[in-house]
Amino acid sequence: MKKVAVIGHFAFGLEYLDGQTIKTKIVADELCRRYGEDQVEKIDTHGGMKTLFKIPFQIFHTLKNSKNVIILPAHNGLRVNAPLLAFARNFFKNRRIHYVVIGGWLPEFLKKRKNLMRILKSFDGIYVETNTMRKELEEQGFTNVHVMPNCKNLNILEKSQLIYHHSEPYKLCTFSRVMKEKGIEDAVEAVNVVNEHFGRIVYTLDIYGQVDPEQTEWFEQLKSNLPDCAKYRGIVPFNQSVEVLKKYFALIFPTGFFTEGIPGTIIDAYAAGVPVISSEWESFSDVVDDDVTGIGYEFGKNDELHIVLENIAINPQIIQNMKTACIEKAKEFTPEIALDVLTRGGVLI
Repeated sequence: MKKVAVIGHFAFGLEYLDGQTIKTKIVADELCRRYGEDQVEKIDTHGGMKTLFKIPFQIFHTLKNSKNVIILPAHNGLRVNAPLLAFARNFFKNRRIHYVVIGGWLPEFLKKRKNLMRILKSFDGIYVETNTMRKELEEQGFTNVHVMPNCKNLNILEKSQLIYHHSEPYKLCTFSRVMKEKGIEDAVEAVNVVNEHFGRIVYTLDIYGQVDPEQTEWFEQLKSNLPDCAKYRGIVPFNQSVEVLKKYFALIFPTGFFTEGIPGTIIDAYAAGVPVISSEWESFSDVVDDDVTGIGYEFGKNDELHIVLENIAINPQIIQNMKTACIEKAKEFTPEIALDVLTRGGVLI
């Protein structure tokens, strides 16, 4: 009998760098570190709906052989796995089910899914990334919600390793999945507009990340029209993010997803001592200390992003003064600290 089984998108043998896969691996790895490899079973859900017929067998096998089950599904996976787990638990005594939420979409998702809401209320724990999400779910009647911030196992820079930038052009970057909804075009436009405003190259922009496979045509068109100040730099392995990011002046995070949770890209930036310039999504204040570790602007207001960049160009010390606070903030998002809420006090029996 194993201590815990983790059901999630591991994509074994494949190079997936999306937030769901990375978080699934981080949670499993930290549990292995705490309890030992032999006490943790990893169930890979890669293949999605194509492997639907396997799911009932996986769930019964998992509950039979593990005291605790942790799931980290996306939308479709939650609709399938949660009811099956709740039903299958009737056949196995003393099993605990835990749902680790990825991103910030769950409260809105449940509003029209009352049956799924009822099932999740029966789980032993739901672990959300932000206090904003916890409050929203409690308003929906949940009593089993805990805050477990998104986390990464990164080499956080020391103060002596911070890199400061004292002359133009100031190097900016985006470091998320490359898709329209992440605001990549908005970042390109903002940098270009500000450079034209000053009549010189004040900023450059490097775009990093895996291109969404459903948006390759959009991105190829964007790439062909990039101004000279912007370039696509490809994919960075997750264990090299700090090494790449530390050379940048600031990270731009102009997301168009209002229900982001705690974006891993911001944790990467903090560990590298790089402040964040971000749209104020729903849980912004859970992640960014405004004017301390970053600067926010009103969600969806790209003109405000232009104004922020113009102000920083006039007084770049605004950003330089934030770097030490960023590496201190990064320590809040390490697996050792974040997963305590899941493992302390006998939560995992």
